[in-house]
Amino acid sequence: MANAGHPSRQPPLLYKDFPFHISDTNTNITVMGVFTQVYDTPAAVPPARLFKAMTLDFHNLFPKLVDTIHSIEFTQGNGGPGTIKKITTIQELDECVNEMSMGAGEESKYVLHRVDAIDEGSFVYNFSIIDGSGLPETLEKISFESQLVEGSNGGTVRKVHATYFTKGEAVLSEEELKANQAKIQGLVKLVEGYLLANPHY
Repeated sequence: MANAGHPSRQPPLLYKDFPFHISDTNTNITVMGVFTQVYDTPAAVPPARLFKAMTLDFHNLFPKLVDTIHSIEFTQGNGGPGTIKKITTIQELDECVNEMSMGAGEESKYVLHRVDAIDEGSFVYNFSIIDGSGLPETLEKISFESQLVEGSNGGTVRKVHATYFTKGEAVLSEEELKANQAKIQGLVKLVEGYLLANPHY
């Protein structure tokens, strides 16, 4: 059993490794150069459907659902541990038009998404954002350990342990951590809405 706040890294993170109850609260832990978040996100769809959409079919579905995601392509591997996916995003520029980008007033960036562990039987998916122009310069990488567990009324709770590795003495503010958490949870709710609207997916 892992110590509180430090879930086991080997083997892949499982529900029993989380010493946290299902709730709307989150836990932030900070060590020099390492910032950790643990939080839950409920969804009103079964774990198997959410896992398919957010993990197995992620590269096909997300470019259709998320306006800012232009493409997701495999650059290494076929989906198992060690697989690397290139996620290209397009975002509007707040200031000045960049005529060399995808379109007037748009900027293209990418990140490399590495699969660290995947277990379809227990709905575990661990991955890291390891490089790319979309990764903030203050970060070495971001690692996510996640598992889908059964929630109430046939739904799901997505349990996440996120670790941000910063460069040098760079720090992440509470506001930045909350904003990053909100983005991830927003994606879960976006997928939830799609699955509810498309029961045969």
